[in-house]
Amino acid sequence: MSDQRPILTTRQGHPVRDNQNTRTVGERGPATLENYQFIEKITHFDRERIPERVVHARGAGAHGWFEAYGKIGDEPASKYTRARVLNETGVRTPMFVRFSTVAGAKESPETERDPRGFAVKFKTVDGNWDLVGNNLKVFFIRDAIKFPDMIHAFKPDPVTNRQEAWRFFDFVAQHPESIHMVTWLKSPWGIPANYREMEGSGVNTYKLVNDQGEAVLCKFHWIPKQGVRNLTSSQASEIQGKDVGHATRDLYDNIKAGNFPEWEFAVQIMPDGPNDHLSFDPLDDTKLWPVDQFPLRPCGRMVLDRVPDNFFAEVEQSAFGTGVLVDGIDFSDDKMLQGRTLSYSDTQRYRVGPNYLQLPINAPQPGVKVYSNQRDGQMTYMVDGTGPNKHINYEPSTLAEGLREAPKPAKEYHQRVEGRLGRYQTSRTEDDYTQAGERYRSFQDWEREDLIANLVADMKQCPEPIQLRMVWHFWHADEDYGRRVAEGAGIDLEKAKALPPLPGRAAPGKRLQTETYSDGSQAQRVAAE
Repeated sequence: MSDQRPILTTRQGHPVRDNQNTRTVGERGPATLENYQFIEKITHFDRERIPERVVHARGAGAHGWFEAYGKIGDEPASKYTRARVLNETGVRTPMFVRFSTVAGAKESPETERDPRGFAVKFKTVDGNWDLVGNNLKVFFIRDAIKFPDMIHAFKPDPVTNRQEAWRFFDFVAQHPESIHMVTWLKSPWGIPANYREMEGSGVNTYKLVNDQGEAVLCKFHWIPKQGVRNLTSSQASEIQGKDVGHATRDLYDNIKAGNFPEWEFAVQIMPDGPNDHLSFDPLDDTKLWPVDQFPLRPCGRMVLDRVPDNFFAEVEQSAFGTGVLVDGIDFSDDKMLQGRTLSYSDTQRYRVGPNYLQLPINAPQPGVKVYSNQRDGQMTYMVDGTGPNKHINYEPSTLAEGLREAPKPAKEYHQRVEGRLGRYQTSRTEDDYTQAGERYRSFQDWEREDLIANLVADMKQCPEPIQLRMVWHFWHADEDYGRRVAEGAGIDLEKAKALPPLPGRAAPGKRLQTETYSDGSQAQRVAAE
C-alpha cells in the first residue's frame, strides 16, 4: 500500500530526504559545517523555550575541587595526555557541578524517571574544561540530527500538554539503538536515590592527546565513593508525595553538615582508529565499552564542599558546552558529540545571552587572563583585558598592544580524514540488541521485576502497532525479556515475532553494505540474506 502521508520539508519548503543521518566525510568521519538541514533544525530547537532550558531545566549545583593522581591507572598520565589538569598532583582545581533531570520542567519532581544530567566545569589554570554528561553511560540515539525529534517525543504532547507513553515508544520503536538505554531507564537505574549516590559519565567518546601528538580514544566516568543507590517506582512515589525536591535537599544538607560527597574520576582508553575487530563502533554512544576489555583507570577525585550563595546566579545561569576543552583533550568523530558541540554553546547564547561567559559562574578562575576580540552584545559590562590600547579588537596587528596567537605545540595531533561526503548509518553489525540483553540479564531479580512492571504499564497505554514492535525489539535483546513484557501487557508474542525488520534497517546480526558506483557516488543498502 502506498504511503500517502505528507513529505517532511524544511521551513523553506525543501523536501527532507534523510532525517536520520548528518552528512559526514565517510561513514565514520567528521561532520561538516555545511550540514544546513541539521544546523537549521538544532538552532531552532535551541530556541524553543525561554528562559527555561529546553532540556535539563530542573537542576541543583554545588562547588568543589578536583585533584589529579598524576596517573591514569598504573601509568603516568603524560603517556596519554598533555592536559595539565590530569598531570599535576598537589593542585586542587576549582569546579562547579550541576545535576539535573532531562525532560521535566523547572519545577518537576526529582523523583521522575529520567536520565540525570551530570555537568562538570573544571576551572583549570589553562582555562575551563566542561565535561557535560549523564548518570547513565549510554544514550538513546547516535546521531545528533535526531535529538530534537527525540526530545519532542519525550516532552509533553503539544495538544494535551501531557507526557504520553505512546509518544515515547512510538519514537523508540523506530530506533532500535534506543533499546539499550530504555532497558537502563525503565529499571530502577532510571530513578537514582539522590545526586550523591549516582554515577556520572561523559557518555560521548573523546580523545586524549600527549606531547608527542599521539592520540587515543577515551571515555570519562565518575564513580561515587558513597556507593550507588536507586529507587523502584513505588519508593519514588512515596518520596514524591512528601518532597518534590528531595535530591537537592539531600545534597545541600550533607554538604552543610560537612559530609562532603566525593567521586573518583576514571578513564577508559582505546587505540585511535576504526577498531574493526570490535562488534560495535566505539564512536556509537548507544554502546558501552566492556570494562573487561577497557578497564576503568582511576586518574583523580572530585569533592563537593560548598553550596551556591544564590540559586539563580550560579545554578540557573551556569552554562556548559561540550566544545569547552583544554589542550590535551580533543574531539572524536562521535556524531552526537559533534552535534552537541554546536548546540550547547548556541543555546547558552540564546538562553543567557551572548556575554554569558562574562558571568562569574562561567568565567575562568581568577588569575587566568582572558584576551578575546569579542565585543558588545546584550549585557556587556566589561571589555576583555587587552592592555592599554583598547582600540585594537582584531588580529593580527603590527602594534605592540595587539594580540598574538599562542605558540603551537612541538608536535601537533593530525587526524587523517578520507572519504566521500554523504549520509551514513553505521555499517558495523547492526547489533543494537546484544548489550541490551546483557544488561537485562545482569540485573538482580528485583531490578528486572521493576523493569518489566514499568514497561508493562507503559505498553498498556500504547496502540497495538507500537506494542508489537517494542516486544519484537525486547525479544531480540533477550527472549525472556520479550516474553515477560508480552505476557504482562497481553500482547500476542507470536504476532510480534513475525514482524519484518524495520525498513532500511538490517536484521539483527546483519550488516548494512556501502556500495560505490561508477561515478564515485556511494549509497547504503541492507545486505542480502
